[in-house]
Order: sequence, then structure tokens, then C-alpha cells
Amino acid sequence: MLNNKKEFKMNYGGKEIIIETGRLAKQADAAVLASCEGTQVLVTLTCAKEVNDGQDFFPLLVDYKEKFYAAGKFLGGFLKREGRPSNAEILIMRLIDRPLRPLFPEGFMNETILMAQVLSVGTGDPEVLAGLGAAASLAISDVPFNGPMGYAKVGKVDGKLILNPSKADLEKSSLELLVAGSEEAVLMVEGEANEISESEMLEAIVFGHNNIKEFCELLHKMTKEVGKKKREFTPATPNATLMTEALKDFTPHARKVLSVNVKQDRTNATNELRKTIKDALKGNPSHYGLTDESDFGKEAGKVTDEILYKLMRADILNENKRIAGRGLNVVRQIETETSVLSSVHGSSLFTRGETQVLAAVTIGGKEGEQMSDSIRGVFFDKFYLHYAMPPFSVGEAKGYRGVGRREIGHGNLAERALKKAMPSQETFPYTIRVACEVLESNGSSSMGSVCSGSMALMDAGVPLKGPVAGVAMGLIKEGDKYKILTDILGDEDHLGDMDFKLAGTKDGITAIQMDMKIAGISEGIFREALTQAKEGRLHILGEMAKTITTHREAFKAGVPQIKSFKIQPDKIGALIGPGGKNIKALQENFKVTMDVQEDGTVKVLGIDVAKIDEVIALADMQLNGPKIGAIYKGTVVTIKEYGAFVDIVPGLAGLVHVSEIADERVNDPNDYLTEGELIDVKVLEVDRFGKIKLSAKAVKSIPKKVK
Repeated sequence: MLNNKKEFKMNYGGKEIIIETGRLAKQADAAVLASCEGTQVLVTLTCAKEVNDGQDFFPLLVDYKEKFYAAGKFLGGFLKREGRPSNAEILIMRLIDRPLRPLFPEGFMNETILMAQVLSVGTGDPEVLAGLGAAASLAISDVPFNGPMGYAKVGKVDGKLILNPSKADLEKSSLELLVAGSEEAVLMVEGEANEISESEMLEAIVFGHNNIKEFCELLHKMTKEVGKKKREFTPATPNATLMTEALKDFTPHARKVLSVNVKQDRTNATNELRKTIKDALKGNPSHYGLTDESDFGKEAGKVTDEILYKLMRADILNENKRIAGRGLNVVRQIETETSVLSSVHGSSLFTRGETQVLAAVTIGGKEGEQMSDSIRGVFFDKFYLHYAMPPFSVGEAKGYRGVGRREIGHGNLAERALKKAMPSQETFPYTIRVACEVLESNGSSSMGSVCSGSMALMDAGVPLKGPVAGVAMGLIKEGDKYKILTDILGDEDHLGDMDFKLAGTKDGITAIQMDMKIAGISEGIFREALTQAKEGRLHILGEMAKTITTHREAFKAGVPQIKSFKIQPDKIGALIGPGGKNIKALQENFKVTMDVQEDGTVKVLGIDVAKIDEVIALADMQLNGPKIGAIYKGTVVTIKEYGAFVDIVPGLAGLVHVSEIADERVNDPNDYLTEGELIDVKVLEVDRFGKIKLSAKAVKSIPKKVK
């Protein structure tokens, strides 16, 4: 049948969501068209029927693409075809991807591709629709998946929580939060907020999750009416003999590994353990339930990971003991510095344990704005953060081939955390770039970037609302028993069940991100994690305060400064001049940059404040003429028998009549003045033709020159 269209509808935050299937892309394993208020997103799912030879990981790929025809637009620039994904598209891919992974059955390794394409854009949020479409396609497909699950965006306007907020709502909202979850638990949280409390954040998360449960009911209905039977999947049976005997034989060696504090030393000890296990397996394969043809290197890797996983988790759950014996809520030692780079506008070095981030701040004007072209329009960001984590930061001998999706995600989280503490453009009209260079990494370099970035901004003289710090939390959970960890290491992240990052000032939360590796957590655990994270954040802020507590009062030498003045909008053309001649001359002569806005605001940026003041005074006089009674220092440009013409600013001259040169009678102006000489003059009159009459003697009588 060519068209077997079925529609499923629900009210989601006061807006009708339509999930359609059976009409488009029917050769995919599942395809849905998710629509809301003129926005339509096609989500397709394909999954390989067999696992590739040698496959030992789950190759899930989520793609998200905004088609410019969806908004009736052409792409800017030379290329008119959609190409590599933008940063914004990559961030949405990550948001869709992360909560899906823990819901695939353990051991499922078939290559799986989810592709979301925005085909039409109205006022509906394509980000939410892409997530809902991905959840729906997995629900009705034959792909094994422990759903249903869903996504919800939450805002808060005038103290009221809003589901599925519009763009206009978000501009007034005190928070923007994306929540993903199953019917039972929260799977992912990401967002930013205006320094809200932990209780407000939890309320918003619970609100989003409750609405996700309603969406899951719709997916149950879809699955019943149009869903395919799930394909059979039997996970590989673990070698029970191998693990039982390995735990007996290698636990003492593994315990020594977990007692090592330094990451590189622990990595070396882990490699030595793996080699020891490999040699033992190879020497006596039958004792471990293996054969002479087994891949002993691969089996040794599995055993090493499993032993360390079991021991580390048991130590935490049963003895409250972490790697190297650290307490559950203890933050590693912190060291901080500022002004570490001599010629940079602002810089800092933040070290927490074996995580170290160098941050550098650049301050400028309009030329530094970051342009982005999307289906929603062209935007210019005046504050942005770039995050880089080269391989040497984790001791890997690899070349650096550019920024990956993970780095874009981590940088975005740090940027959102700091953005909420930035001053308004009205009070601080600069473009600001923060570059965070991860020099060492062993646990939450993104939160280290928040701390280092905050200190570098204050070092540069940026008046933040308050210092911002971040902390990463972990979770170990077995059945009903659980422990929450503050400031997790890389190994604790790898072997744990949760990666939860929270950033903010002393007054509240500015950014949050949580990912689960198990099928979600309860509200109670989340509440406890928020409380423990606040304690960690306040501790880190206290350590940062030992170095810097507020912004520097003045910029460092060489930092450009901005001053603004206002002109009538109908005089913008006069300031710019024919073909931009006048404004170009002003910028070149005074070594400044001038940005003229439509409302008549003119921003002047330069290194020399005196030059900025001079060019503002000149522009004002060019447009409005000199002020009657004002005194200026002018340059004598021409001397005539009846007086001298004096430039009070370059290009704007007035006449000092012979009677206005000195108190005595002046017969020859050349006896008193010389071309090129600087003199003080007072404006007496500006006639209706714009001619300026000046007086020198009104300021100080000029003496006759001695010849």
C-alpha cells in the first residue's frame, strides 16, 4: 500500500503535537513526521540486521539537520547546499543521543542510525520535535529498546513553569531546561538558569518528567496500533568460570591498582594487571573456561575492566572508600592563579587534582562578534567560549585534528554557565571571547573550564554578577543501595552510573547537565545529589576566592575600550559621508573603530582613551557645530590680512578676526601668529550659514612676536 498514514495527537504544553507514520520513508525500519505549529521534523531509524565482524561496541549515530528551504531561505556565503553540521546542530544531536543509549539492551551492537531533518519551520520547537520523533521511531520499530521515553523543554515565566515554551517565552524565562526520561525515571537534564535555587531546579525537572509520562502513554498507543514486533536479541552469555576464577586469582593485584592516586601511575598499573591476566589465561586456558584458540588479549581486557568495576563499586557502596581512599564528598586539592599570560587581556590557571585548565579572555568590539546563520535567522554572539582538549592532556601520543562533538558539548556547557553571570550589553558593551585550554584531564574538564573562565573574566576586568564555579558528581547504584560522589575522577565516571555537572554562583544555579548510564534515577536521589553538589560548589568558590573575588577595576594596558555617544538618526548619513569617506577618515586618523547603529548610537573602540575622546568631540562638531562660548585648542591653518583661519578640529575652521587676536590694535596678523601654531580660541558665534567666529583674546591676549 502506497500510503498507510496514521496520525497520533496530544496536547503538549498547550500546543498540539502530531506524530505521523506510514506515509514517508517507508523503507526505513521506522519513520515518523513530528509536527507542531508549522514545524515539521522527519525522523528515520535504520538498524543493521547483523553485527559487523569483530564489533565490540554499540555504534549508535544520531544526526540532526536543518534544511534552509524549511524557512524559505538560502544559505549565506558561496556554498548554497547544506554541508557539515553547525555547532548548534551538533549540540542537538548530543541532546537526543545521550538519554537513548542506556535504554538499549546491554550487549546490543548492531549499527543504528537515527536521522532527524527539519523540513518545515514555524513557531514550534524543532529541537523538542526531533527528540519526540526519535523516541517514537524507536517505540514502533523492531529494534530492541527498553522504552518508551520522551523529551520535554521547560521554561519559567513570572514564577510559573511552562512546558514546550515558545521562543518569546524563553526570552522572558528564568530557566531553559531540556529533560529526557522514561516512565519510571529521569535519564538526562541539560539547561541554564538565572541563579535559581536547588529546590526550584528540582521542581522544574519533576514538572518536565511528569509531562514526559503523558507522552509515553501516547507511545504505548502507537506501539499497540502500528508497532512492529521486536526482533529477537539474546545477549552473549558471559563466561562464568572465567570471572569466578579471575576474581579469586587477581583481586589482590587489582586492589593495589585502585590504591594508586596518580592517574598515569594508575594507568600503568592497570596495563600491568592486564598483561599479568593475559599471561595467566594463556598459560592455563582450561582453568578459566577458555580454549587454546581464544583471543587472550581481548579476554584479559574484559576481565581487567570487570574486576576493577566490581571492586571499585563495592568499596564505595560498602566502605565509603573511593580510589586512593578519598571520602565520598571530598573535593580534590585546588590551586588557582590569575594573570598567568603577560600580554593577554585576562587569564587564569585552575588546577583541581589532575585536571588543569588555562583560560584566556579577549575583549573587543563588533569585529569580534560570532556570526551564525540558521533557519531561524542570522545572529551575532557577543559572548562565546571555545574549549579545546588536546590528546596530551590525557597523556596520549596523538595529533590534534580539530574540535570534536564532545569538545563542542563541553564548551557549550561552560559557556552557558558563565553567560548567566555576564553583565548586560547596556552596562558593558564589549564582545568577549573565552578560550579554555585543557592542559590536564582527570575528571570534569568542563567544570574546570567554568572555574578558570570565571577567574580569567574577572582578571580582565569584566564585571560578573559573581564568581562562577562548577562541580561534577557521580553515582554508584546497586538495587536500592546507592552512594553519591563529589568531584568524580575519570575512572569513577567510566565505572559509575551517572555524570552530573552543576555550575553556579553562591546565589544559585546557572547551568546543569546530567547523563545516566542506567535506566534513570528517582527524585529522592536527584534531590540528594543537588544538595551535595551545592556543598561542593561553595567549597570550590571559597578556594577560588583565595586568589580573586571580584573584577579588576581597570583594564590592563593594551585592552581596547569602548565609549558611546548618541546622534540623531537622520544625521547617520552625514557622519558616514559619501561612500563612507568621513567615517573611514575618522577611524584611520584616530586609530579607532566606529560602530553606528540604526537608533543613532555610535560606539567608538580604541586603545587610547584620549583619541576616543577626540574623535567623539570631532564627530559631534562635524554634525552639530561648535558650542557657543566653548574654548578649543585649534591649529592656525591660514593667515590673511584681516585675520587667521583656525581649525578647531581637523577640517572644521573658524575665523579669528584681527580685532580678536590681541587686546592691542593688530595691523598685521603675521606679527602675532604663525601657520601651524596651536592656540586657544573661544567660539563667539556660528551664523546661519555655518560660518564660525572665533576669538583668541577672549581666552588670552596673544603677544606680538619678537623679530
